[in-house]
Order: sequence, then structure tokens, then C-alpha cells
Amino acid sequence: MKNTIAIVPVAGIGTRLRPHTHTMPKALIPVAGKAILGHIMDKLVAIGITDYVFVIGYHGDKIEAFISENYKTINAHYVMQTIGKGVGQAIWLTKDYWQDKKQNLLIVFGDTIVEMDLNLLLAKKNNAVGVMKVEDPRQFGVAELSDKNQIIKMIEKPEMPKSNLALVGIYSIKDTKLLLNCLNHLLENEVKTHNEYHLTDALMLMIDKKAIFEYIEVDNWFDCGKKEIILETNQTLLKHGQYNKDKNLENIVNSIIVEPVFIANTAKIENSIIGPYVSIGGSTYIAHSIIKDTIIGPNAQIEYAVLNNSLIGNDATLKGTQQSLNLGDSAEVRFS
Repeated sequence: MKNTIAIVPVAGIGTRLRPHTHTMPKALIPVAGKAILGHIMDKLVAIGITDYVFVIGYHGDKIEAFISENYKTINAHYVMQTIGKGVGQAIWLTKDYWQDKKQNLLIVFGDTIVEMDLNLLLAKKNNAVGVMKVEDPRQFGVAELSDKNQIIKMIEKPEMPKSNLALVGIYSIKDTKLLLNCLNHLLENEVKTHNEYHLTDALMLMIDKKAIFEYIEVDNWFDCGKKEIILETNQTLLKHGQYNKDKNLENIVNSIIVEPVFIANTAKIENSIIGPYVSIGGSTYIAHSIIKDTIIGPNAQIEYAVLNNSLIGNDATLKGTQQSLNLGDSAEVRFS
């Protein structure tokens, strides 16, 4: 898809996912056996996009290494963003790669997994955004529609939203020169919302200048900024079959596997019950444990543990207490 360049902001520091984001960007946290950014990139590569600009920040070198190792055929560029400037400024920083070209922009937030047909979005004649109905839209950008189902307003985190259509972090921009003009206006006049330069504000300026925005409701959307959402995403993707069905059974000894799970072929499991909704990274060792609804990064070591609703990082070690009990009738023992 030579007429489209993908802009992927991945500069967020992920404060709500600490301590995991002390050592890696949140875009590289694994979900259903693959980094969040890997899920995004696989969809973009599948529709033929070859040109990319990644906006990186904290641990940006790890983003570059991940892309270089896993997506060798794409044309990747990187720009650095300092903390707390917002997505509007992030897109503005990439301007040198598209402002003088006749390419359309596909902006995809690097911590958001969306299930949708991207080709339908790109096929729109006008600018277009992905949206999804949510119960509480106050924490998101929101799109308001006219009677003719055209977007007439976009607002970032409204206190009293008039619509429940949340912007999901995917934008197809055909009027690229107008977008640049509107971004320039935000930065030159220091127009901020919640102390950041928001892309939503630039898009609203475009609407004020008569730009047309269409929309597509997405099938599923996961804004992977919290542990609970990451685990929910892992569960949903595993339900949909995005995991390995040909596990290395030689490395699974005297254990029960409750599908759906993802188990890397180099992981070793002994005397354990695993699943459902568990993702286990490569070279991880698990023994004498019961684990469900959990993500475990590569090179972890888990022994004598009971885990539920947990997120275990790379190279982590967890060793519980081995018990040998001889309980008589009507006995009660609690470990807490």
C-alpha cells in the first residue's frame, strides 16, 4: 500500500503498568503470546503497508530492536518525543516524513489492539476514524454525529459527553496538509487539553475548516493501559484462537492444560495445572503450580505457586512454600 504511511506513537511511559514499564515500554508487554505492538504490526503488514514512522521515548531502543528483529522487510523511521507532550505533538514530530509527499496517513496508537477490517477504513473517500460505543466515554476522545451520521465534533475526555462513541486510536487522514496546519496552530498557540497537545483537538480544527470525517465501528477494542485490560485482552484473543495449537508436548510433564492457553515451545512445565487464559513466554520454567488467567513473560521461573489474574514480568522468579500436611477429621487450615 504505497500511498499510505503508518504513524505509530509508542512514546508513553505506562505509569499505570509499573513496575513492568520500569524495564520495558508498555507496547512490548506480551498478550496471547505476542507483544502488543506485534499484534498491531501484524495487522498493518497484512494489508500491505511498508512505510512506518514510530514515535519513541522511554526505552525507545527496545522498540527499535523489536521492529528490526521481527519486521525486517518494512521501511521504518524513528523520532524521539519527550515526556508529557501528547499525541498531537507526537504526530507533528513525524512531519518531515510525509508533509511533502502524496501519501495518506494511517495513525495507529501503539498501545491499542483493535479488531476491525482496516481496508474498510482506508477505502473511505474522506478522512475516517475508528470508534466504539462505551459505557463511560469520559476517559476517551469522543465523536459526536450529525443526523446524517457524519462526525461533527471530536472532544478529548469531555466531562459531560453528548455521545458514547469513543475514539479507539485509529485514524485515516486524507487531508494531510490541513492536519499539519492544524497541528502547527496547536503548537504555535500552545492550545492544550489536560496540559497536552491532543490529536483530537487538531482533528476538531480540521472539522471547523470543513474537513469531512467518516467513521467505522470496530468489532473489539482494547486500550492496554491497565493490568486488568491487558488480562482481558489476553483472554479475548485466546478465545478467538490466536495462540499456538502445536505445543511442545515433550516439555509438558505430568501436567493438565486447560485451553485456551499460549505456551511457548521453549517453556517447560512440570506437575502443574495451567489454564484457562494463560500465556507463557519462552524459556519459562513452571513446576508444582496452579495458574489461570495470567500472563507470564519469558525466562520466568515459577514454583509452588497459585496464580490468578496476574501479570508476571520477564526473568521474574516466584517460589512459594512447599507443604506436607497430615490433617485429621474436621481439621481446618488456612494459609494467608
